[in-house]
Amino acid sequence: MRSLPRRLRHGEEATLVEHLDELRARIFVSLGAIAVGFTVAFVFRHRLIHWLNGPLPERIAHKRPITLGVAEPFLTSFKVALLAGLALALPVVLWQLWSFLAPAVEEHAQRTVAAFVLLATGLLVGGVAFGYWLVLPAAVHYLTNFDSSLYNTQIRARDYYSFVTTVLIAVGLVFELPIFILALVRLGVLSTRTLRKNRRLGYFIVAVIAVLLPGIDPVTTTLEAIPLMVLYEGSIWLSVLMERRSPRVEAASLSEP
Repeated sequence: MRSLPRRLRHGEEATLVEHLDELRARIFVSLGAIAVGFTVAFVFRHRLIHWLNGPLPERIAHKRPITLGVAEPFLTSFKVALLAGLALALPVVLWQLWSFLAPAVEEHAQRTVAAFVLLATGLLVGGVAFGYWLVLPAAVHYLTNFDSSLYNTQIRARDYYSFVTTVLIAVGLVFELPIFILALVRLGVLSTRTLRKNRRLGYFIVAVIAVLLPGIDPVTTTLEAIPLMVLYEGSIWLSVLMERRSPRVEAASLSEP
């Protein structure tokens, strides 16, 4: 059995064929991780689907959405398991991608990237948790009870799980805002001076982003806008700390007119 592809050191030379062999090996490792993740998710799909059904209101029969086609139960469970498998395999896939690209990055920069990755992972987990326990219950309750006296509300499984996954992914990505801003500050595109000077413009842009995110109702939009604004403010203070720790970034900030 072949060992896992070896990670090259910074500056280590390799031929084009060796790079292609490494890339192929890492792709196979990533596909294997996705296959394992999908298998695990499909085996435990009942628990996973019950977990996704948690935000449904009690008046939906046994908190179970309906299906309207012969193949829809299988296809819906398959899709849910596939998305969960991709989520489970994501750390392995990202690690393989980083291991392939890391030799092009200097050693001290690799430590910075590793810190950013750890922060991004924590923010992503926090975003998904915030979306599941706060955004989804409020959004589902509001949408399913809107004009409830006029409609016999029944929720289709395919549409419901698409809505849930879209909201969770969107909120998870929204929580990555500090990473995006810190990266721009690190690259010298932005500075804390600019961020603090244009706070109102920043809050306006954040509000526009919240409106454009999935969730057509005011409850979802508001619940998505609040953490965005908090994260934006937190990003400014994290940028201040990063500027103080990095003389190059601080010098670039002070040189701005």
